[in-house]
Amino acid sequence: MLKSLDLSQVMVIDIETVPQYSSFQDVPPHLQQLWELKTHYQRTTDQSAEEFYERAGILAEFGKIICISLGVFSYQDKTYSLRVKSIYGDDEKQILTQFSALLEKQSSSLMFCAHNGKEFDYPYLCRRLLVNSIDIPIQLELTGKKPWQVNHLDTMELWKFGDYKHYTSLNLLATILNIPTPKDDIDGSQVRQVYYEERNLDRIVTYCQKDVITTAQVLLKFKGMDIISPENITIVV
Repeated sequence: MLKSLDLSQVMVIDIETVPQYSSFQDVPPHLQQLWELKTHYQRTTDQSAEEFYERAGILAEFGKIICISLGVFSYQDKTYSLRVKSIYGDDEKQILTQFSALLEKQSSSLMFCAHNGKEFDYPYLCRRLLVNSIDIPIQLELTGKKPWQVNHLDTMELWKFGDYKHYTSLNLLATILNIPTPKDDIDGSQVRQVYYEERNLDRIVTYCQKDVITTAQVLLKFKGMDIISPENITIVV
């Protein structure tokens, strides 16, 4: 399948998320109680719900999307290139509305590719679209589709080769596949701090874009192709 995959029909995607509130104290009381119930079995015995709240961004019920970065391939003069664009801001509904409008212009058969997308990016997007009363784009819709009709690639799933217990980070996978990875990236666990405390959304956007580029390069490796050289990667402002 990957050998025959038409890269012009693939959109590489990555999202960055944060808790909906800057601190646990700002969370409405009824949501505080629901957070405590939701995370009861995820927390250690000596960890309070408030201490655990810094991880709220990973749960769609308590987090929000602040950046969606997208990468598309093109082929010209026997050379592949990659264009990367980001939709970002503080208003999640505005981000998702722009994202949905962009997908309306794309083919219904467009294929997404993300690292750990099936466990995180794709369902998170669908849940937040629903919360914000935005129709789920046909490219993300799963209802009524058979497994082989779902156009969702996941580079982590590809690396599993059927091993459901195996987890490999994008950074590790890129490293062992000899794909250069930026050394100045923030860690995913720092996104909340950078957003709420440093107020540096641009830094998060750059981090998100770099993950899209790395995921695209990993996909090329799975196809047995050379990676794209830096001069053929464009960030669209």
